[in-house]
Amino acid sequence: MTIKQNKWLKAAASASLLALALPSIADDHKQTDTKQSTESVLTYKDLFNIEYAANLTMMPDGEHVIYERRSMDIMTDSQRINLWKVSLDGETHLPLLSDTKNHFSPVFSKDGKKLAYLSSKEGNVQIYVRDLATGSTARVTDVAMSPSGLSFSPDGKQLAFVMFTPDKPKPLFKLDFKPKDAKWAKDAQYIDQTLFQRDGSGMKRPGNMHVYVVPSIGGTPRQITSGKHDFANTIAWSMDGKHLVVSVNLREDSDFDVFNSDLHKVNVESGEITSLTTSSGPESSPMLSPKGDKIAFIGFEDNGKSNQITHLYAMNADGSNIASLTPDLDRSVSNINWASNGKGLYFTYDSEGKKHLAYVSLSGKMKVVSDALGGQSIGRPYTSGDYAFSSKGEVVITLSSGDRPADLALVNKRGKVSTLTDLNSDVFDHKTLEKPELMTLKSTVDERELMAWIVKPPKFDPNKKYPLILEIHGGPHTAYGPEFSAEVQMFAAAGYVVVYGNPRGSTSQGEEFANLIDKNYPSQDYNDLMDMVDGVIGKGYVDEENLFVTGGSGGGVLTAWIIAKTDRFKAAVVAKPVINWVSMIGTSDIYTFMTRYWFTDLPWNDIDQYWKRSPLSLVGNVKTPTMVLTGELDVRTPMAESEQYYGALRLEGVESSLVRIQGAYHGIAAKPSNLARKIGYIVAWFDKYKDEDVKQSN
Repeated sequence: MTIKQNKWLKAAASASLLALALPSIADDHKQTDTKQSTESVLTYKDLFNIEYAANLTMMPDGEHVIYERRSMDIMTDSQRINLWKVSLDGETHLPLLSDTKNHFSPVFSKDGKKLAYLSSKEGNVQIYVRDLATGSTARVTDVAMSPSGLSFSPDGKQLAFVMFTPDKPKPLFKLDFKPKDAKWAKDAQYIDQTLFQRDGSGMKRPGNMHVYVVPSIGGTPRQITSGKHDFANTIAWSMDGKHLVVSVNLREDSDFDVFNSDLHKVNVESGEITSLTTSSGPESSPMLSPKGDKIAFIGFEDNGKSNQITHLYAMNADGSNIASLTPDLDRSVSNINWASNGKGLYFTYDSEGKKHLAYVSLSGKMKVVSDALGGQSIGRPYTSGDYAFSSKGEVVITLSSGDRPADLALVNKRGKVSTLTDLNSDVFDHKTLEKPELMTLKSTVDERELMAWIVKPPKFDPNKKYPLILEIHGGPHTAYGPEFSAEVQMFAAAGYVVVYGNPRGSTSQGEEFANLIDKNYPSQDYNDLMDMVDGVIGKGYVDEENLFVTGGSGGGVLTAWIIAKTDRFKAAVVAKPVINWVSMIGTSDIYTFMTRYWFTDLPWNDIDQYWKRSPLSLVGNVKTPTMVLTGELDVRTPMAESEQYYGALRLEGVESSLVRIQGAYHGIAAKPSNLARKIGYIVAWFDKYKDEDVKQSN
């Protein structure tokens, strides 16, 4: 049965933050064609009440699953994560750890008697271990930095984890005569690292991610690895508990050869490292088989393309006999787990805009378990999804419904899907939301099949003509799908038909399709997006005089490119874009990757290829009123990109504005208020230029 839960977050407990932050944007959308009331459509306040399921772990009894119940905390403007458990028959749905603090990343010991997890309940994030028989919980660590990647030793006596380990900064020069109590400027920051920034955290502190072990009953963590390299946070123990298998790039030029990580075996006592793989690409996510005789991992041989397919491999525990289990699957593999009997592995991959869960045997025989995973990309409709499985072959997934965020659902052996949770009925049951509607069409460039989705306004009337928003995904090597999206649903609630899709360059349609823009972006992806717009117009309910366009990151690049190629859009919002590839290379946190995989040479050796693909080179063509919107702290597509585009638009006399989202990195939606502000500013800009008259279809 479906269990409905009361929410612990109540919007009524606080006055709306958005009422103060966005005085020009009314929650009741009175300025829109549909004139929907706040009772029937999604509102900005509702963004603070959304919940979704993530990071599933099957309990040892095989009858319950633990998951992270993620919600938005309106008082702290952040995401809250608690641990809940639900029975596979849907009869019980109870909190395991649920309060105002965050509890996450649950991991069971091999014997099923202990549960380790991370929690901020006593301040900094620490490791805790719960004895399942007694319910007693012990704090295991007292560390200054946040641990991650928890992994029990086979005997359950130790926990391995990864943690950032700072180095002491070594300035080249320092003044040493500052008088006591004098108020001087802070010391200069001396940088001699190649990659000195990291989006999401800003200036990268000196130090690296290293592996530690700690007794599971608590104690002093012992650092196992060292050096100037970052160890990945997936750790596999050998069956005898004497070694750890980890992924790391130990090359001296690792900052410039960013893909080339290998699997290594680390001696727990001595820290001695032995190489297990040596291919040119990234080997990661090591998983030891139940018997300990094999290691599964994902990776690829680097071919220099901007998009490369990640395959699933298995090898003997000593690194011999490496074999691909998915050689013919033209989709990238992720999220791998051994089946309980060790005869095969579960994994996920994206295909045709949907997240699939599949199983493959060690002989390479593959079957699809479900294509209904999703519901976790709250801001925009990217593919997503988690799963857990029992020894009986039952699988629990995060369910994609298209009009709600992820709930949990059971997929039985026959493929039947049964919903286990209902996390958002209190928000959505009295709202009208339209599910994404698939539209397939042929590209006018080369007749390739394109996939797009249409979301209509609530209470859509086919006899009316509606304004249209084209929303473009980032990446560009990512994929949209028929997912819930707060941004898309809010655009629709404001009275717009929304179309989004996967132009060439997108993933989930094979390596060849994705690499049509290799060293050639932007290019004919522009034509594909225009084909999608024309496809919706052809349905007869779109007002061709009220077309709008927006996109973020790679979608921001394409939005700026589009308005330099056509004047058909009445207004545009260019979000967190790259405008000038030359300046982006000099300021982004991924410049060594970009120069190697997106271009054929350095900009000062061949500036023409950088400039001809820069939207700034075409800014003289732009006539469309344009808002530029970026996170103040963004170092992936730095604020300087937006500033120079805004300046260029003003110099060209284009109606334009610049929105700097405070406290936001590239992922603007990390704070719910900033997600609401992003949506609100886009709607307000489009409403400013929209023809208010609703026209009748012929």
